[in-house]
Amino acid sequence: MGVLERELAGGVLTLTLNRPEALNAFTREMLRELGAALRDAAKDPAVRAVVITGAGRGFSPGQDLNELEDGETSFRAVLDNYNPVIQRIAELDKPVIAAVNGAAAGAGFALALACDLRIASEAAVFVTSFSRIGLTADSGMSYFLPRLVGWGKAFELLALSPRLTAQDALALGLVNRVVPADRFAEEVQALASQLAAGPTKAYGLIKRTLRKAATATLDEVLEYEAYLQEIAGHTRDYREGVAAFKEKRPPVFTGE
Repeated sequence: MGVLERELAGGVLTLTLNRPEALNAFTREMLRELGAALRDAAKDPAVRAVVITGAGRGFSPGQDLNELEDGETSFRAVLDNYNPVIQRIAELDKPVIAAVNGAAAGAGFALALACDLRIASEAAVFVTSFSRIGLTADSGMSYFLPRLVGWGKAFELLALSPRLTAQDALALGLVNRVVPADRFAEEVQALASQLAAGPTKAYGLIKRTLRKAATATLDEVLEYEAYLQEIAGHTRDYREGVAAFKEKRPPVFTGE
């Protein structure tokens, strides 16, 4: 078994970080494989939704510090392994769920924040971690965190690095759902299957709109919405959605 497991079923691609003996700490190999899997998912029409989770009792504590050499590390070179993964999650025109089964810290926490939805087991905990070893945030955390919780709370979480329970994270808006550990796999599958059965192209356009709105003016957003709505209005899923509404039946979307 490799350091990243891929499984495609029912339109859902599940990517499992697979170094349970290290709580799924990131290595160069794992990040390269994760980036490649996301690149492949973007090109594969059979993939309608993506789940990223961890094997064993951890999601990921971030970088495996054993790969770093004291005094000789180029952190920019290390982040060259992370940044493409974060970009591919953000730019993937399909929904990505972080299924946080256990501890998520540092870049592991940042990876979860980059995903479109986060569902957490009651056993999950979240720690920003970077300041605990004298570092600043990376892997997109300083972009996503303040957009979810505000500038002041983001600074507090980054500077003081408190340990957050799953319920703490839910209260702050860092996760969308918290579910009992014994139902975690079932709930993740249900959510992923719901998304995989939906209008995939519309989901991708929603992601684009939200990314644009994060940095654009109102006029720019209105223009961009009109541009993307023109694209959405020419999809098969739109025609199916309208037909199903008129015929008073559930739509059957194909992601086209």
